[in-house]
Amino acid sequence: VQLQASGGGLVRAGDSLRLSCAASGLRFTSYAVAWFRQAPGKEREFVGRVNWNGAYTEYADFAKGRFTLSRDNAKNTVYLIMLSLKPEDTAVYFCAADKDYSSPTYDWWGQGTLVTVSS
Repeated sequence: VQLQASGGGLVRAGDSLRLSCAASGLRFTSYAVAWFRQAPGKEREFVGRVNWNGAYTEYADFAKGRFTLSRDNAKNTVYLIMLSLKPEDTAVYFCAADKDYSSPTYDWWGQGTLVTVSS
């Protein structure tokens, strides 16, 4: 099983980015996918999650109204669209997958993609 996060980069405050999480080696439609982030010197925090068919999503308070999750099961990919980025959004973003949408833990993790937002 492999989760490949991509799409990070260096952007300016107010810009947008779309992160992708491409999965392989698992039955993608059986899995919910979540995004987490970890800023330098800080603990990892939950960003949001989407259920197996995209019908349900949940976001951390800081992500509501700015971040949107979607998935394309034909491409085994989940997208995290981030708008109006702020310097405090700078972090390594990780995707994770689990069969249980409400699970507090996740079976599989990707390697992370770095997002840097300059002021």
